[in-house]
Amino acid sequence: MAAPSSTGESGSVLSGIGLALSAYFTFSLQDATVKWLVADYSTPQVMFMRAAIILVIAFSMNGRRLAMEALASVERKALAWRALALLAAWLCYYTASRDLQLAEMSTIYFSSPLIVAALAAPILGEKVTRFRWFAIGIGFVGVVVACRPTNMHQPVAIGLALTAALLWAYAMILFRQVAPRIRTWVQMVITNSTFVVVCGVSLPWAWKTPTLHDFLLMLLLGCMGCVGQYLVTEGIRRAPATVIAPLEFSTLLWAFCLGYIIWGDLPDFAVFVGAALILAGGMMVIGAEWRASRRRALERRAALG
Repeated sequence: MAAPSSTGESGSVLSGIGLALSAYFTFSLQDATVKWLVADYSTPQVMFMRAAIILVIAFSMNGRRLAMEALASVERKALAWRALALLAAWLCYYTASRDLQLAEMSTIYFSSPLIVAALAAPILGEKVTRFRWFAIGIGFVGVVVACRPTNMHQPVAIGLALTAALLWAYAMILFRQVAPRIRTWVQMVITNSTFVVVCGVSLPWAWKTPTLHDFLLMLLLGCMGCVGQYLVTEGIRRAPATVIAPLEFSTLLWAFCLGYIIWGDLPDFAVFVGAALILAGGMMVIGAEWRASRRRALERRAALG
């Protein structure tokens, strides 16, 4: 009986990996679509349309009870605060996309998990080992190399991308504090409702009527956001977080490929070196977390006899 169980578990992990990889590819397409749209439309308008479409999909699949569940959630204020941090991050990130290549944006974005690891000690009270600090340091060296402070061709855009990474890290810490208690659809409704309200305020001044082609792209954008969120959630449910986490770095590969295919962007050597250092630092942090979680599991098993 043990063999089938092992095979079933292995199949679940493999399906989780496939779902997560599909999700990260979807998110990469989303970033490329937004970069295309913000060349002609304001970032708040694009974010408003994306959030509104996600809400339409969410309510059409779950009905009015989802709205009642979101309103009744005891964590709605914390989730709304996290949504504001996320919105600020998105606005900074996609505004920067007007001047930065997709590969440059994604490389800077990946400093966010390193910031989370660095802030885990003062905010979450987690123990950060010397090895993890070393890994974080390598990653941040990669950020400095990728940003090329001696050749800041787009200082404002780079500053916005770095600000987005910091805000994402803060939002992720808030996510770790409240997410386990709230189901995914409720989080999506509260987050995107906040986006609609805040971005909607600017529409009287920022609205530009989209062409049919661009409206369809905005519709696709909302669908990609919904599908990507669902796929990554299902992937995490089927495979351990320590397996899923490294897969997010696949978005770096997609960013380089999509940037070249769509805009003909070929990042300079510094961006490749920076991306490699950030990847190395991130993988070392994930490896340290995997070893720590494995050690805790063995200790619990030993304690139970």
